Amino acid sequence: MDPTPRLPHVALALALSLGAAVSLGVTRFAYGLLLPPMRADLQWSYTLAGAMNTANALGYLLGALATPRLLVRFGPSRLVLLGAVLASVFMGLTGFVTDPGALLLQRVLAGGASALLFIAGGLLAARLGGMQPQRAGLLLGLYYGGTGLGIVLSAVLVPWVLAAAQARPHGWSWAWWTLAVACMVATAVLRWPALVLERIAAGSPGSATPRPQRAFRWRDFAPGLAGYAMFGVGYIGYMTFVIALLREQAVPPAKVTLFYALLGAAVVASSRIWAGLLDRCREGQALALLNALLGAATLVPALTSAWALVLASGLLFGGVFLSVVASTTALVRHNLPPAQWAAGISAFTIVFAAGQIAGPTVVGWIADGSGGLARGLVFSACALWLGAALAWRQRPLPAPT
Repeated sequence: MDPTPRLPHVALALALSLGAAVSLGVTRFAYGLLLPPMRADLQWSYTLAGAMNTANALGYLLGALATPRLLVRFGPSRLVLLGAVLASVFMGLTGFVTDPGALLLQRVLAGGASALLFIAGGLLAARLGGMQPQRAGLLLGLYYGGTGLGIVLSAVLVPWVLAAAQARPHGWSWAWWTLAVACMVATAVLRWPALVLERIAAGSPGSATPRPQRAFRWRDFAPGLAGYAMFGVGYIGYMTFVIALLREQAVPPAKVTLFYALLGAAVVASSRIWAGLLDRCREGQALALLNALLGAATLVPALTSAWALVLASGLLFGGVFLSVVASTTALVRHNLPPAQWAAGISAFTIVFAAGQIAGPTVVGWIADGSGGLARGLVFSACALWLGAALAWRQRPLPAPT
């Protein structure tokens, strides 16, 4: 008898979502909260501050390139746990160094580990969705929405630790160490879904030698891949610098914490908001729509400092941006056989990482000029709208004969 109908699919997706919380929500996006105190303490320019997330994206790209082979060797369940442990360790090492070169290297290593975790977790989430096709969009959204849990955790922990350690030299180091411990706890919880899904894969008849399949072809998804690359360019500028912009606008610390926490909560809620769209769309319309909405959200704080509008920008951004990632996994799942899901997810992750390499440094370079951070966010919004136009051209693949 097939055991999968009795599985707690939603609970497994929620537990698996801690992988997204570690890989993106904390390892990458907590840096936005820590950028202002680190920049002030270490006397960085915005270009160097942006380069830190560029280094993280470079590591993410290298990890994405290595992931397909590592998936063959270790399988997604083991790779999820390996990536989670390494991401937590490398993130914790940030608190021990102040040299820019050493910090750049640390960000590369953390980015590489995050890619292993995020891609392998996405593949497990896609398999989980395949067990319940009628709820696949929800299950995928729950996994990617875990990034919001990491953002909320960062929003709560980082200001509290910074306040407690403000009298200590390099007080921001304590925030990195605290987050690393939290990620290790999340890694322990990740063992449950990873091991459950590994046992199911090992016992599945489909785990035997698969039928030969046509190789994954990048050109089949060229418009979607191009649109997703521009998403990588555009969204990361907002997530890297929006907190620094709020600080420049003299927004009180309590409001900054509220802004970031609500953004993270909106990420979690997005799994329900867009589930139906992800289930229906076999083409690039979902990716295009979500990119366009992100562009609008990104432009708002560049044009106004009105608190209600800035808060609405954060809520809209949080409610959309991880659903863009989920939309690409849904696109792969709708158009490819399961044997090609890993190759498809890896391809989208590679172009995503490539886009992220350019985004933070370009925005930081623009911010160091006369236009400041506001002009940098205008660039990000334009990149997202270009991504929407490109993704709109993606058509579904013909059904296999």
